[in-house]
Amino acid sequence: MSDADDEKQAHAATVRRLEQSSGKLAAAAIARMDDQLPWYRAMPPENRSWIGLVAQAGIAAFTEWFRHPDTPQAISTDVFGTAPRELTRAITLRQTVEMVRTTIEVVEAAVDELAIPGGESALRNALLVYAREIAFATAQVYAQAAEARGAWDARLESLVVNAVVSGEADESDVSRAAALGWKAPEHVTVVLGNAPNGDSELTVEAIRRAARYAKLQVLTGVLGKRLVVIAGGSDDPVQAAKALIGPFASGPVVAGPLVGDLLAATRSARAAAAGLRACAAWPDAPRPVLADDLLPERAMAGDPAARTLLVEEIYRPLQEAGSALLETLSVYLEQASSLEGAARMLFVHPNTVRYRLRRVTDVTGWPPSDVRSAFTLRIALMLGRLADEELRS
Repeated sequence: MSDADDEKQAHAATVRRLEQSSGKLAAAAIARMDDQLPWYRAMPPENRSWIGLVAQAGIAAFTEWFRHPDTPQAISTDVFGTAPRELTRAITLRQTVEMVRTTIEVVEAAVDELAIPGGESALRNALLVYAREIAFATAQVYAQAAEARGAWDARLESLVVNAVVSGEADESDVSRAAALGWKAPEHVTVVLGNAPNGDSELTVEAIRRAARYAKLQVLTGVLGKRLVVIAGGSDDPVQAAKALIGPFASGPVVAGPLVGDLLAATRSARAAAAGLRACAAWPDAPRPVLADDLLPERAMAGDPAARTLLVEEIYRPLQEAGSALLETLSVYLEQASSLEGAARMLFVHPNTVRYRLRRVTDVTGWPPSDVRSAFTLRIALMLGRLADEELRS
């Protein structure tokens, strides 16, 4: 009998010993895991059972691989295909490496018993090569799982962002956001602007990096040509927008008003969208700009919410504060913001006009002496008078 025949017989005998010992080796691997790995002992019985199946599959796959070492083997399918995909969520990559290492060590310790005398070196070398292959297979399984989770999370996040922007957000979207790590912050704002050209995933990742640096929670996505960011964790929408502005393309960036939760963010999104459409009417608007600072432009662009805010938050409070304030403000604005001119028209002392204008500021929050505020107040007066005329007709 030739040396080649002797090697084949020795190899076949070692394969038989491996097959006969596979159950004992798997049991020894599980026992060592139970003894040395605290995380394994703490796992639910179902997951421990799946790990046992993976260990058995690994030893069986090695046996088959040793039987036909020159034949390509789908190790990841053979070994990890026995466990459900959810196991990659329950067991970290580090824990999987520890599990594989423990199993390999058990088999390696039994090489002298498994191999036919003189075949120990061949079996040990084969185990070394197989350990390398199983390491690559482990990395591949977790990489695929991470990619799948990332793709799923991206779709889920896009659903939530789209629901908020379209005004259709409900409790199911709150649950989806929670699954994405949204921790229901007290202060929420929606920031809108132009999306840059190129890979939207890179844009989204840039927003996430900026949010981590600013300690903000975000849900974000690119919807058409718009980059949408739902930001939580800051009580200053402008500062939140400034922290996230880097990934936005050139053009206006508008922050909606603060709201209390994700469902109310639909209101912030509507205001931001209306502000973005109206920004063309204020070329010198700051970047970012508050949607509420664009109330006059939004009203002139036909935004009913802006018209209502101007009437209800400026005109009506002035009306309720007394006719003197409305009259003084109107005359002051008509007199090109001249205190003396308004005083002459009203037949009062300039100090009286000055006092009434301070009261206008206290009531509305908009100082008439500021050019931008004066424009907002003028639009509010016009809309308020039109609303009164509609009520009378």
